[in-house]
Amino acid sequence: MVDDETLLARFEDCTWPLEDWHQREHIKIAYMYLCRHPLAAATDKMRAGVRAFNAAHQLPDLLHSGYHETMTQAWMHLVDVTLREFGPGENADAFVDKHTQLLSKRALLFFYSRDLIMSAEAKYGFMHPDLTPFPQSGKPRVVV
Repeated sequence: MVDDETLLARFEDCTWPLEDWHQREHIKIAYMYLCRHPLAAATDKMRAGVRAFNAAHQLPDLLHSGYHETMTQAWMHLVDVTLREFGPGENADAFVDKHTQLLSKRALLFFYSRDLIMSAEAKYGFMHPDLTPFPQSGKPRVVV
């Protein structure tokens, strides 16, 4: 495992190896951005970062590959509500290890039908869940 600051720096400068870019790293980056920024700003940073990372690694932006707007916003929301409900971890790895439900890519299928989440509309623009709303938290999140 690599420390948070190294992962974040290597993600942002697009030097993190593509073969090591998995769901865990996505969630850790989301967590780090959400620990530092409000949800909207953290989502903007994630969006820009994933697009830059994909471009640097020459990943094609096709319907079933590349950046996906709805998935990005959905995961940012789920990490945010988890952070609000349970608080931060000692570091990103500790947070993910405590909340392993965030490691299942299929978790979005609790909220979205496969047809909607895989649609062009969802890829290129945010779509609200069609099965059940996202969980909400009444707890504030302290941005450090």
